[in-house]
Amino acid sequence: MTDIGWGKLQAYEAYGRAGDKKEDFDIVSYEEALSDKYASFRHASHSMLFARNDAILWELYNCRGAVLMQMRFDGLLGFPGGLVDPGENPLQAANRELEEEIGLDMQKFKLSDRDHVISFVNKSKTLVLHFYGREVTLPQFQEIELENLKAPDYGSETLGIVRPPLFTMGDGYRGLPAFLSNSFAGNARQELLIGLQHYKLLPEDEIQKAVNSWLIFQQQNKDTIGVTNLEN
Repeated sequence: MTDIGWGKLQAYEAYGRAGDKKEDFDIVSYEEALSDKYASFRHASHSMLFARNDAILWELYNCRGAVLMQMRFDGLLGFPGGLVDPGENPLQAANRELEEEIGLDMQKFKLSDRDHVISFVNKSKTLVLHFYGREVTLPQFQEIELENLKAPDYGSETLGIVRPPLFTMGDGYRGLPAFLSNSFAGNARQELLIGLQHYKLLPEDEIQKAVNSWLIFQQQNKDTIGVTNLEN
């Protein structure tokens, strides 16, 4: 296959790669992230919309909640969001991206600074990430899912939304641990886990068990995952 390069994406290609390590992202306060200390860094904002849902699936699994993530144009999972444009602040960028990527109604669901969850700095990429969250009702969440199909970026920058399963099935892997085995953009996997803990959608020990199960599965299957012979 001919390498066609990155074109206009060249300047941004490094920001949301798959395989970024958790250790590359330092947690900083919102105030520090917005301070002059990082004024020369690029900033990006992402947001987690969620609803609580105690429905029991198949009389076995508590659904716990619905969290909105999406498949990006590059085949990676992430949260709605993107780079802060010149003249914007991170909060304005978060709201703009929610409107562009999922068609969010800003009259109903506009984020404010109190919706900030956490900020990160990746010094090697001179990048600051801001993560926001907003709880809605389950009917509102379902309405947002439907409106996503009308979003300006749907079908181009974003290729559909997905709800992570917030339970672990009887084999100890399927469910949330299996979802964590997907490829995530940047530190979106870490943002998901932090969001689940921050909003108490799952107990901390259950989150940690899911993470441990995912890591064990990855280690056990590191030589076979993704190996496909297209000729057979």
